[in-house]
Amino acid sequence: MSARRALLGLAVLVLIALVAIGLTQLPRGSGESPATRLSAAQTSALLAGSPRPLAALHAQAGMLLDGGAPALHARLAALEGYPVVINKWASWCVPCQEESAAFQRVSAEYGARVAFLGIDSEDPHRADARSFLKSFPVSYPSYYDKSGSLGLQVTDSTFRPATVFIPARGRRGRPYIREGEYPSAAKLRRDVERYALGR
Repeated sequence: MSARRALLGLAVLVLIALVAIGLTQLPRGSGESPATRLSAAQTSALLAGSPRPLAALHAQAGMLLDGGAPALHARLAALEGYPVVINKWASWCVPCQEESAAFQRVSAEYGARVAFLGIDSEDPHRADARSFLKSFPVSYPSYYDKSGSLGLQVTDSTFRPATVFIPARGRRGRPYIREGEYPSAAKLRRDVERYALGR
């Protein structure tokens, strides 16, 4: 009887060990837990003292803007002299949700030097996009692009998410375009430094 209990106990321990090992092998998604998200006060502190064109973006944080390509091009003209990062997303895009914590944090950390913008591409309903922006708050606005034509024009890609880095100088040159999700804030930071700030 005691041998049977010992074997049963051993089997339970082995099962627990296998479950623990299996859990460590699961994909980690964005690598950003909710605890790494910034509070509104932390975001405001990081963005304090931003130059006027960048402060205008922060004043529209989380807004869904209309106007399509003309409005976006007018905004880019107003941001002349600043590096720009444009993230194309959609509310139904799971990788977009998973990278949201990285964009929330990095856009606040660099928002006093780099302009961040979003393009909500091929969302059939504005309400879905607005709900996404409430659930995944960022310090910049997004342009509503129901047809997907603006997102395709800007990113030259049908992927979602896709991110475009435009350096402050040489905007007439080819921007760097990255297709796919940012797995962490650290990776996004590296690309902001390299492709937006040219370091």
